[in-house]
Amino acid sequence: MAEMITTTDPADVRLDDFRALSTADRRPDRPGGKGLVIAEGTVVVRRLLGSPYPIRALLGVPRRIEELASELDDLPVPAYIASAEVMAEVVGFHLNRGVLAVADRAPAPSVTELARGARLLAVTEGVGDHENLGALFRNAAALGVDGVLLGGGSADPLYRRSVRVSMGHVLRVPHAPLQPWPDGLAMLRELGFRVVAMTPRADGVPPAELGLAGQRVALVLGSEGPGLSEPALAAADSWLRIPMADGVDSLNVATSAAIAFHALRG
Repeated sequence: MAEMITTTDPADVRLDDFRALSTADRRPDRPGGKGLVIAEGTVVVRRLLGSPYPIRALLGVPRRIEELASELDDLPVPAYIASAEVMAEVVGFHLNRGVLAVADRAPAPSVTELARGARLLAVTEGVGDHENLGALFRNAAALGVDGVLLGGGSADPLYRRSVRVSMGHVLRVPHAPLQPWPDGLAMLRELGFRVVAMTPRADGVPPAELGLAGQRVALVLGSEGPGLSEPALAAADSWLRIPMADGVDSLNVATSAAIAFHALRG
């Protein structure tokens, strides 16, 4: 069972994993310089508790820790209980959600492991905005995408803002880096996937016209603004375009991905 520990001292060294969160989750002393996995709010904390990421500790106001009590029964970690004021001093801002959990990172699966049994994968290039990436993961979870592969220039999906915006779904959708980029796309083709690149270009084909029924698809998504690079487009088997009304030339990457996920999942 979690050890319930009440603390009133913002300088308590036992709370250091939660300290100055706007910078601490990218501290250089963490593995790879990428920091801990940090969940905010009871919904996301519950998803972290049910994930493969090893929990280190929780910090919350009494009411929020109590809400999680049943999930903490078999978890041998400290659960620090503090006032909202003490929490704000520790984390560096007022936390409306009232509870945090931190965990160590778990090893990412290999591309081959992630692709095994998958029918639809998302592949990102240059999606460097953490909130866009978090929204993309949330859509992937909602629409049955089997995994996400992170190509060149993609943000860290386990960064705190990505975890928060994804509502914790980044913790349950398998993901792995795809390197080298974009040559790694050839590996997906060898694994039996048709590589489909999303583009707003006029020579892209609407999803219904691509003839993808029954095929395994790796959908390649680029950043907002520049979109996919020319080498990534050249490495694809097909180009997919979302038809839009006149005067609109693009969509938010998470929105366009959701439309394509739905169409490709059928």
